[in-house]
Amino acid sequence: MKKIGFLSFGHWQRVPGSRTPTAADALIQAVELAEAAEEIGVDGAFFRVHHFARQFAAPFPLLSAVAARTSRIEIGTGVIDMRYENPLYMAEEAAIADLISGGRLQLGVSRGSPEPALDGPASFGYRPAEGQGDTELAHAHTALFRAAISGAGVATANPRMTGTSGALPILPQSPGLDRRIWWGSGSRATAAWTAQQGMNLMSSTLLTEDTGVSLGELQAEQIQIFRDEWAAAGHDWTPRVSISRSIIPLTTDEDRAYFGRGGAGHESEDQVGYLDANTLARFGRSYIGEPDVIAAELAADPAVQAADTILVTVPNQLGVEYNAHLLGGIVDHVLPALGD
Repeated sequence: MKKIGFLSFGHWQRVPGSRTPTAADALIQAVELAEAAEEIGVDGAFFRVHHFARQFAAPFPLLSAVAARTSRIEIGTGVIDMRYENPLYMAEEAAIADLISGGRLQLGVSRGSPEPALDGPASFGYRPAEGQGDTELAHAHTALFRAAISGAGVATANPRMTGTSGALPILPQSPGLDRRIWWGSGSRATAAWTAQQGMNLMSSTLLTEDTGVSLGELQAEQIQIFRDEWAAAGHDWTPRVSISRSIIPLTTDEDRAYFGRGGAGHESEDQVGYLDANTLARFGRSYIGEPDVIAAELAADPAVQAADTILVTVPNQLGVEYNAHLLGGIVDHVLPALGD
């Protein structure tokens, strides 16, 4: 069966109509929405991570709070920009959050995306090695993080304190976490790399390439490449694949006021544009309409059919009650029509 999760960007701002005017509002409501989503039957609560923006930033305090207030729902990120992370400190934080949750952490990581800061990682103290770029920095941090959560020795022991001169692992450890790391892949090439590295695949509502086909078709091709490369690599476990979609069933007058045709955020077709001066991207359409119509459209989306997990982006500034209603509509009226 497909899993359904919500993905919140955690926007907060004092603007008309926003029910999250402050960072505290966004964080507290994120925990409350995860609790509500668990009661509704949603499978996952995922949070986007941005820096230097009015959105969620350091994720582990939030993930731990959600873990402590829920018992079943998966908790995760979509995604952490690894250029900013101290890999060993992150390994400690991730293990703690996973232990609090009882092994429910699904951690999405990546190289990151365009951002407000010209060189944010450098402000955090991280710069690529000579001759390398941002991608290599993210890969290096990810490799050390994954080694640390797998129990590798990462620091030389002090013999006077430990009685050994061997290598010490990060503590605590959370067994199984190493198989719950996802790479946020924006292209077919990075999907192949992700499989080779032995990470789960997380594909967004945009890809950093465009071949003229729909996002769903391009993602389906990306997913097949990932699975083919996974099989060729000979990994001894089965990976998961997630995609993100904007899905808004119109079941009430309030839904139609916010998102009905001509309302805010209505995009019925993919959009093609530039993330920056050099990166052409295809952005996914929004699925907005009557539940049966949305269900039929999603059933015809090849990436929805190929993935095992769907992350639904939510308009978090509309508050917990509205987003719980939105998720309930998807669980009750849209998912049953999609089948396995």
